[in-house]
Amino acid sequence: MPSHALTIAGRVIRQLIRDRRTMVLIILVPLVMMGLIGASFPDESVLDYIAPAMIATLALFFSFLLTGISFLRERSQGTLERLMASPVTRLDVVVGYLFGFFLFALAQTSIIIFFTIYVLGANFMGELWQIFIFQTVIIAGAVTLGIFTSTFARNEFQMVQFIPLIITPQIFMAGILWPVEQMPEYLQWLSKIMPLTYGVEGLRDIMLAGANLLDVGFELAVLIGFTIVTSILAATVLRRGAS
Repeated sequence: MPSHALTIAGRVIRQLIRDRRTMVLIILVPLVMMGLIGASFPDESVLDYIAPAMIATLALFFSFLLTGISFLRERSQGTLERLMASPVTRLDVVVGYLFGFFLFALAQTSIIIFFTIYVLGANFMGELWQIFIFQTVIIAGAVTLGIFTSTFARNEFQMVQFIPLIITPQIFMAGILWPVEQMPEYLQWLSKIMPLTYGVEGLRDIMLAGANLLDVGFELAVLIGFTIVTSILAATVLRRGAS
């Protein structure tokens, strides 16, 4: 691990914890969203089928948004520039922020999973701990994607505009609303380059078919590879994005 990454992560964690409004929203927003989704699908069989896709999608969405906005705030306040002027590497910064934001993204996805299973009553067949491990890989990729994307935004409005550009197409082409196999062939090819496609497929296999992590090894490998690639890209463009 880069030598200064944990120090940077600790600073990020302390800063977010001091922001009480953000902490309340981190807890409240997933509860409200999952409550609305549960009320929209009162039929148990439909809820069971849609639950894995919603868990993966909301984890990606919340983690991307939390990281992107928070990282952009670090840049606008000059914190990132001061870090870059200190004896730390760009990889230190990316990994440090990854760990810092990851804890809060993990808290949100934990709320989503527990609320879906124990409050909404969604049935599942796989092991709960394997669901969590698979989810951690999804949110790790979402966090690095948020860091990478935020380097191209100059303000919060621009960052929000990346949501329909990056997140919305994945919702429509990841097999959430209808099977990928029923889409036009060119959309099927596009869906193969979207990380949410593999997140939804892997989580459905675990929750609906009782698969284990070895059974979804291909999906895990793709998501881990996506996390590594976006981390490298974020470190590569960081100095330009921080200027």
